[in-house]
Amino acid sequence: MDGTLVRVRLRYNVRLYPTPGQCRALARAFGCARTVFNDGLCTRRQAHEQGLPYVSDTELSKRVITQAKRTPERAWLGEVSAVVLQQALADLNTAFRVFFASLTGARKGPKAARPRFRSRKDSRQSIRFTRNARFAITAGGRLRLPKIGDVAVRWSRDLPAEPSSVTVIKDAADRYFASFVVEVADEPLPETESEVGIDLGLSHFAVLSDGRKVANPRFLRRDDGAAGEPARRRARTGQDRRTVRLGLRDLRGSVDGRSWGRRDRRATRRAHPAAARRPGAARPGCPARNGRSHRAPGLP
Repeated sequence: MDGTLVRVRLRYNVRLYPTPGQCRALARAFGCARTVFNDGLCTRRQAHEQGLPYVSDTELSKRVITQAKRTPERAWLGEVSAVVLQQALADLNTAFRVFFASLTGARKGPKAARPRFRSRKDSRQSIRFTRNARFAITAGGRLRLPKIGDVAVRWSRDLPAEPSSVTVIKDAADRYFASFVVEVADEPLPETESEVGIDLGLSHFAVLSDGRKVANPRFLRRDDGAAGEPARRRARTGQDRRTVRLGLRDLRGSVDGRSWGRRDRRATRRAHPAAARRPGAARPGCPARNGRSHRAPGLP
């Protein structure tokens, strides 16, 4: 180790419980961010179709945010934080850079598709706040968002450092989450002189280089013991097969044109209840397996 301090970014997700008023404010912010994203995408597509130069990031921000707020059609963009709109446009710029890098081969991996328009029917809606938005975590543990308010949070752990950004997400089940990005110093593990190799297997979960063997826990076989034993017992005794055969026999009798009528069945059950209950008893007028017609005992 050369003693260089490495900083890493970690993400922490927590559940949010906004009030009905805050839900409406968040829906408004989702809609404004989606509108800016779609307006920027439409502007660049129109410039491409008309043979005009590629619209730069700065020029695009001026058109779809700064100048759009001054028009009656987009005046309502000023009701949300400007950082939300800028971050939505930053997502569009990132999508275009990834697409162009994929076309030129500078980006490895599968080909990236060109950016598509966002819809209010998408299963996932999100907005992002950076430090410029002045979001904060209050002393009471609430998340303070600009032009939205203090939102209740269910904390599962404490953040190790001050978050650099937070993304508010709404999923398909109308649940809200906050995703914090925290930058912390990477603390390396203490050096050790001992080393061991691990080989994963089937009969044993792992075999170590020093000869030690770790037994396979076999969770599935253990959990399947109580639930699978009745099924295995029925399979050994053939109970399932007999049940299927009887069910098919009753089904053939019910669809056969010579099957019982309702009155005949009732009369047979009253006169000969034992014969009617016996599974192997042939029905009056129904052909038997050997081709001969059988009738219940005592019937003419």
